Amino acid sequence: MKRFFWQWMGLLSAGILLLTGCQASLSDHVAFPERQITYMIPFEAGGQSDVEARRQHPLLEKELGQPVIITYKPGGGGSVGWAELARQKADGYNLAGINIPHIILQPLANPDTGYQTEQIQPVVLFQRTPIGLAVPKESDIRSIKDLVRKAKKNPGKLTVAGSGTYTGHHLAFRQLEKFAGIRMKYVPFTGAATQTQGFFGGNTDLILANTSDLVKYKEQLQILAIGGDQRTELFPKVPTFKEVGYEMAPVIDRGVGVPAGTPAPVVQRLEEAFLRVACNDKIKEQMIREGFEPLEMGVVETEKYIKRKTAELTPMIEEVK
Repeated sequence: MKRFFWQWMGLLSAGILLLTGCQASLSDHVAFPERQITYMIPFEAGGQSDVEARRQHPLLEKELGQPVIITYKPGGGGSVGWAELARQKADGYNLAGINIPHIILQPLANPDTGYQTEQIQPVVLFQRTPIGLAVPKESDIRSIKDLVRKAKKNPGKLTVAGSGTYTGHHLAFRQLEKFAGIRMKYVPFTGAATQTQGFFGGNTDLILANTSDLVKYKEQLQILAIGGDQRTELFPKVPTFKEVGYEMAPVIDRGVGVPAGTPAPVVQRLEEAFLRVACNDKIKEQMIREGFEPLEMGVVETEKYIKRKTAELTPMIEEVK
């Protein structure tokens, strides 16, 4: 476990700000916050975003010196909540969990999604989960080769559970279809909690799930392949999608954002608070144990990352629309 922890602490080469973020200095005093802050989760309770918000909650209240109220606005793979965030007053008192690539893909794929990526000011990214493809333990599909063989014999028949539309899960599904030359049916759920409930209830044949859920239900699953550029120590025997021949590495990055136009000193104050929580050793150890990869990316680094991912995803989304 210690080796795994320090492996993630060394990811500077991947553009992830770990040590620098943890050493961030306090900003000049600003009169913020002076009242309650609302932390909105754009998914239902019980999913990964909610789990992390609940974990952060007591430390955030201590850092900010004000009550932090967690609320939920699920729907549209997060788009309902992000559209609402974009309409809020840009004063720092309304913030929301953000997911990448979701906040990039949704506006690219659907101009009527209710918001644009630029309407959300990122504050930090604090967590990542690779996406894995899995089947029930008793399934006759035991490998990607088995899946491809069965899908080609039954085009459009196999069903795959995912979280939302034009999300990381949806993109992974479309990429898998393209690279494997198969057709299946994507079944979107409102979040990870309902997604796993639907899958284990027998509503789909496969699931594209985050590593945190794969860890939780590992005794009930056969994992066929996993996202990321290298195998995870959580499942060292499971190949990456790249290892089985598909040029895809699906992951979900989570963080927090505020409406665009929020004053820079306020954004910096929130950045400092979230980075201090993200740099807490106990928080990081808990995340790793539960299948999450810790990140500590501040405003500048997150903005650069979103810009880079937007450039990568724009031609890709045109292919799958």
